[in-house]
Amino acid sequence: MPALASRLKDVLVSASVAMSVRARELVAQGHPVISLTVGEPDFPTPPHAIEAAHQAALDGKTKYPPQDGLPFLKQAIQRKFRRDNGLDYALDEIMVANGGKQVIMDALLATCDRGDEVLIPTPYWANYADMARLAAATPTFVSCPQNNGFKLRPADLEAAITPRTKWLFLNFPNNPTGAACSRAEMQAIAAVMLRHPHVWILTDDMYEHLVYDGFEFCTIAEVEPRLKNRVLTVNGASKTYAMTGWRVGFAGGPRALIKAMVNMQGQLTSGICTVAQAAAAAALDGPQDLVAERAALYRERRDLVVDMLNDAPGLHCHRPEGAFYVYPDVAGCLGRTSAGGQRIETDADLARALLEEAFVATVPGAAYGMSPYLRISYATDTERLREACRRIQAFCRDLH
Repeated sequence: MPALASRLKDVLVSASVAMSVRARELVAQGHPVISLTVGEPDFPTPPHAIEAAHQAALDGKTKYPPQDGLPFLKQAIQRKFRRDNGLDYALDEIMVANGGKQVIMDALLATCDRGDEVLIPTPYWANYADMARLAAATPTFVSCPQNNGFKLRPADLEAAITPRTKWLFLNFPNNPTGAACSRAEMQAIAAVMLRHPHVWILTDDMYEHLVYDGFEFCTIAEVEPRLKNRVLTVNGASKTYAMTGWRVGFAGGPRALIKAMVNMQGQLTSGICTVAQAAAAAALDGPQDLVAERAALYRERRDLVVDMLNDAPGLHCHRPEGAFYVYPDVAGCLGRTSAGGQRIETDADLARALLEEAFVATVPGAAYGMSPYLRISYATDTERLREACRRIQAFCRDLH
């Protein structure tokens, strides 16, 4: 058999995907698994977005689209950036891609050479590091510890930047912790970046509308306009509008960077599904009250999960500002044995035992670069969340 590419050795199967696969196997065997692994809203896509896609198909809008996105969607994105973020992007400073993931990959492939470094605050969405490696860059990490609310400290950022740093990635509200930066905290990060003009900044704002308790989202190009000419502001329809399967991501950024990214995308996939673009435009321009209503439900779920996990022996759960994840510290469970006889030495051991004995699927913190933690998604219905937390409490009580 001919050899596969050597680059594959650096790209791992996502831990959340692996846990989801194992959970499905157990379900197929008849076990009552509750999966808290996937970062996907459990709400339906807004009806007006579905209708817009249907009408686009009926109208024959099913031909090849422009590589950078259909004009009416780019105009809707332009309005969104102005309305939500106070950012003005010209249409040739905006592009559409197959989800936020492709936006990020386009950016890395368009800018990175071997030896360049991509600076990633930790804990981090695991794909960031793998995508950097695929682009021949080196992921480097800076810790965002729990005692700082899982947020990036300016001094740590400053110490991590080198002459080879090509990108800083920001993701607040964060996957996996739910942590979000206040305006003052983002200004402090921006002050560091003003001193390093050789570094691009990518801000992944997918969870911008999922913030709670009066927290006000901000994005770095809005907070510090002097950085705008080297910031790529990434967003999409997936989390805000429950449109994960439609695969619509977008970005605003400097004209030259966007042009290079569109060129790269043209070699990889070309433009994205036309009817999905129609749905995304309808979601962006349509009624927004649904967004706030769903965020209120997520906040109730967050409080339920945090409170119940903090009642589980050996767990300590930080209450995050946003997203739909919690990231409990599980250090108090390590060095013990489960009721089923499994020795718990790592967060991966704990996640495996929880799945196999309590039939609750979570993701170990090792997958996100910080242990010993679990990532728990509360993007599922309240009763299933309550039952999952009861099982976790019982599992922890039975450790010995």
